[in-house]
Amino acid sequence: MFRIVAGLVAGICMLASSAFAQPPAPAQQATAAPAARVFGSDTGLVLNFIKPDKTADFEAIVAKVKEALQKSANPQRQKQAASWRVFKSPDPAAGGAALYVFIVDPVVKGADYTVSTILAEAFPDELTALYKTYSEAYASGQNFVNLSLIADLGK
Repeated sequence: MFRIVAGLVAGICMLASSAFAQPPAPAQQATAAPAARVFGSDTGLVLNFIKPDKTADFEAIVAKVKEALQKSANPQRQKQAASWRVFKSPDPAAGGAALYVFIVDPVVKGADYTVSTILAEAFPDELTALYKTYSEAYASGQNFVNLSLIADLGK
């Protein structure tokens, strides 16, 4: 399974390396609420292109997201935690960026996967610093991918 996902990620990276949306700048974040990141399929994939010298910062934010989801009293957030996995590719992505992949399977229907929103719910007093660390870690942004299963070759 991981080889299939790794191949899919590599192919997507090569085809769409210029089409990644940068997370909004902190000034934009402060003035307008971010658009909700809701998956429209059963499985979701997020490709995150991180500066090589900022991987520790990004992983620290991932740990905070995990903590936020797990400690949330919201059952939807707890379901998100149960189906959200984070991988790091051992191979560099385009431009030498570190590639982190969020795999959400199954997607929680209607749930907002916006990292800043999740962090704001759990850590409102730390949000500005956390978001600064998060946004500054990105080399070329991220890409949300909705996936629909067309065949399960193991069954």
